[in-house]
Amino acid sequence: MRDSTSHKLTTSDFDFALPLELIAQHPAAERSASRLLDGSGSAPVGRVFRDLPGLLQPHDLLVFNDTQVVKARLFGHKPTGGQLELLVERVLEDGTVAAHMKASKKPPVGTVLHMAGGFEAELLGRWPDPHQGPLFHLRFSGEPYALMAAHGHVPLPPYIQHTDSAADEARYQTVFAQHPGAVAAPTAALHFDQPLLATIAARGVQRAAVTLHVGAGTFQPVKTESLAEHVMHRERYHVPATTQAAIAACRARGGRVVAVGTTSVRTLESWAQSDSAQGDTGIFITPGFEFRVVDALITNFHLPRSTLMMLVSAFAGYEHVMTLYRHAIAQRYRFFSYGDAMWLTRRASP
Repeated sequence: MRDSTSHKLTTSDFDFALPLELIAQHPAAERSASRLLDGSGSAPVGRVFRDLPGLLQPHDLLVFNDTQVVKARLFGHKPTGGQLELLVERVLEDGTVAAHMKASKKPPVGTVLHMAGGFEAELLGRWPDPHQGPLFHLRFSGEPYALMAAHGHVPLPPYIQHTDSAADEARYQTVFAQHPGAVAAPTAALHFDQPLLATIAARGVQRAAVTLHVGAGTFQPVKTESLAEHVMHRERYHVPATTQAAIAACRARGGRVVAVGTTSVRTLESWAQSDSAQGDTGIFITPGFEFRVVDALITNFHLPRSTLMMLVSAFAGYEHVMTLYRHAIAQRYRFFSYGDAMWLTRRASP
């Protein structure tokens, strides 16, 4: 491995070989029964996720992402009979949608698509640029969230090989999801169940929520070798006034702000950086980033060459994180959305 103190990190530095059998295809039998790799010290310590309360202090504040995953994957066909698939990335304010489309040949603007379940989707153009936007702009013949709930499929990540089931509908969702709009779960939060939350509350740890509607871009590897050339995807976020007050109170009592997942980190640091409590964020956190809010992090294991690997390395130190990943692979931890988790505290990163 290269010494990050002697050269500028590139995308290749965040690559690693992962045995395919370590990619979790199903969640643990119980949410809080997943393994938890404690990376807060100089040497990794293996724990179980329900041990988390022992790592928290009574004055700490846990910040969750309360987004709700919608059944955003829809199937249909073109008037010519050709099959297609939509993945709704965003429901827009006017009730239209922006979506990814898979089809052998993309239909022209004005085409009316016939969707499974009996509704129609009119192709209006591209989004956000009507001519060259990366997403397709469509109008459904009904309320989008209701149609997705009735006819959609759980948008499981591309590395999960099975089709979605009733079990996925329950488990690829946090127990406190409130605001629909995500096409991917805030996966670190999937480990929390009600008994664990009750134990955490009994310890005197406070809770607060932010919302970041996770987009499909979270699964995309960085394709440029230079980090500076990568164009980050954008996601909607909101930091409520109650959460802002809870963070201020946490600081006043000497507690730590503990982000549950990288999406909570991106939301909190976007707010701190922009001084805006809501909007679209394209924040790209890489080693050298100055964190203003988050002191500790609960996170799953991430894809090689991904922006999330870069974020975690910025937070806990590049060399330290790569050491933890090698340990996790050697100890057969389960990776990605349905996999195990890590506990990290902030440290200086070159």
